Amino acid sequence: MEFRRLGRSGLTISEIAYGNWLTHGGQVEEDAAVACVRAALDVGITTFDTADVYAGTRAETVLGAALDGHRRESIELFTKVYWPTGPGRNDRGLGRKHIIESCHASLRRLQTDYVDLYQAHRYDPTVPLEETMTAFADLVRSGKALYIGVSEWNAEQIAAGAALARELGVQLISNQPQYSMLWRVIEPEVVPTSEQEGLSQIVWSPLAQGILTGKYRPGEQPPADSRAGHPEAGQSMQRFMTDDILGRVQQLRPIADDLGLSMAQLALAWVLQNRNVAAAIIGASRPEQVHDNVAAAGVVLDAEVLARIDEALGDVVERDPTKTARG
Repeated sequence: MEFRRLGRSGLTISEIAYGNWLTHGGQVEEDAAVACVRAALDVGITTFDTADVYAGTRAETVLGAALDGHRRESIELFTKVYWPTGPGRNDRGLGRKHIIESCHASLRRLQTDYVDLYQAHRYDPTVPLEETMTAFADLVRSGKALYIGVSEWNAEQIAAGAALARELGVQLISNQPQYSMLWRVIEPEVVPTSEQEGLSQIVWSPLAQGILTGKYRPGEQPPADSRAGHPEAGQSMQRFMTDDILGRVQQLRPIADDLGLSMAQLALAWVLQNRNVAAAIIGASRPEQVHDNVAAAGVVLDAEVLARIDEALGDVVERDPTKTARG
């Protein structure tokens, strides 16, 4: 495993992080989820990302149980707040009440006294940014969160949030966007702004939810046991399930073969070539997927390989910065 600093902070994280968005409490049974977490620990992953809303709060509970008994100081535990977690009008958003209450609930489910990084899962235009950042700062000062981050904020929102964090004397150190060979919307604006403000990217869906593994082929139905074949989990990846995109992805196979990499390893290595990316989040339904993915850590792709990838994918790559938070 290789490790990187997160933003301009002193926090070091594994460049392959383990996330449980579509797996724990949902797509896979708890025993399988625990086995994947144990596999992640065995291969040197120290960074674990979740959110209060995943699987209706069950994902945090499963992750907390899977990590129970492991030395807390040896891992970095991240979670998020924003989406509805209950029926009440204040059970959502980035108002102070929901942020504080959701943090307390997350800590209970995760069986911990603090999280290393607490993230705003989206930007909330209905709440003054000052209220949101002050609530986050209070959690940092109380020791319930060590650092704060955001997810899917655009460049303007990141700059405003970072300025307020500095005024409040706390560190805004990360953004968690979607980023992959196929989805590059952060490159024109979000990445330059983040570099200026001292934030790193912790990217989700670096495999385009499995599309970049090459297991989905044009003109064929997805395997019944795959994410795309799952009636719920597969809904979020339909925009990639076109014959044009799937055909282009198949053109990556000889590039991976030439490098002695699986297609998943090639996709993960690609996002890690971006110097502003601190970690790529992987998910898994089987321990062997964790073992395969982690081999991407430390892989260096030269300029010729990067050019071959761009040529293979052509115009199916999405680069429009206005699509931030729409993926």
